[in-house]
Amino acid sequence: MASISLTKVIDKFKLENLTPEIDISKINVTQPDINRPALQIAGYFEHFETTRLQVVGFVEYSYMNGLDEERQIEIYEKLLNNPIPGIIFCRELHPNDLFRKTAVKYGVPLLMTKKATSACMAEVIRWLNVKLAPCISVHGVLVDVYGEGVLITGESGIGKSEAALELIKRGHRLVTDDVVELRRVSEDTLVGSAPDITKHFIELRGIGIVDVKALFGASSVRDTQNIDLVIRLEDWDKEKEYDRLGLEEEYTEYLGNKVVCHSIPIRPGRNLAIICESAAVNHRQKKMGYNAAQELYKRVQNSLAGKRNEEE
Repeated sequence: MASISLTKVIDKFKLENLTPEIDISKINVTQPDINRPALQIAGYFEHFETTRLQVVGFVEYSYMNGLDEERQIEIYEKLLNNPIPGIIFCRELHPNDLFRKTAVKYGVPLLMTKKATSACMAEVIRWLNVKLAPCISVHGVLVDVYGEGVLITGESGIGKSEAALELIKRGHRLVTDDVVELRRVSEDTLVGSAPDITKHFIELRGIGIVDVKALFGASSVRDTQNIDLVIRLEDWDKEKEYDRLGLEEEYTEYLGNKVVCHSIPIRPGRNLAIICESAAVNHRQKKMGYNAAQELYKRVQNSLAGKRNEEE
């Protein structure tokens, strides 16, 4: 199961640690969802997701402070005697001494932020969804072409890195070469990124390792990009029939998400960079509602219909 350390969550959202005596170095967050423990504070602990981060807003805070001391002790013992990775207090709300002592007793970190509750929850959920999303590594090159994430795949040595280098020279941006880490952040979104070791590097046979950021500047790279289009490079096969119209889309699947895929045959004299650029722009056009293949089909149909009318 994917996990991320609580320390990274604190650093990312600039949270203040209200319980420094608790060792948080070994505490990990494993769930992308978070919970507001309003029902639990009211005494209902059925179906309580204890492995989620808990967020306390003004409503929960006011209710807790309105309870008598005996009831507070009872609720705090039941709430904090669970493997909760952390409790975030929003709007700079400070828990009372009894809550803090009970949290220290059971080793539950208490954190605080200045942000409003809804804004804090939205940001944390969005970030955790990316960090804890299902992840696989695939062989290929990921490039940002006119804002479209183009994943170039194919057999080793077919020319993926060379095509990516030409695209970078033409003003597009590299995300990762050779190894692409894909994360399924939602049912229709795949995000690609580079492993820390190979970030901003390209390997070219005969030359070696090239630092793209150092050679072409910071504007030539980016850290992550959505996967919008897959271009599969393959050797030219005379016996195979390649799509020449594009009326029907071909798809490939990663982590259960389907992505549009074009198979591009490799032959001497074909400029791969321009082909990738054209494929990206054409895909963007289709998303905006214009399909060149369908337009050609309509023209042919209208032409045939006109000829039939003339003959009649």
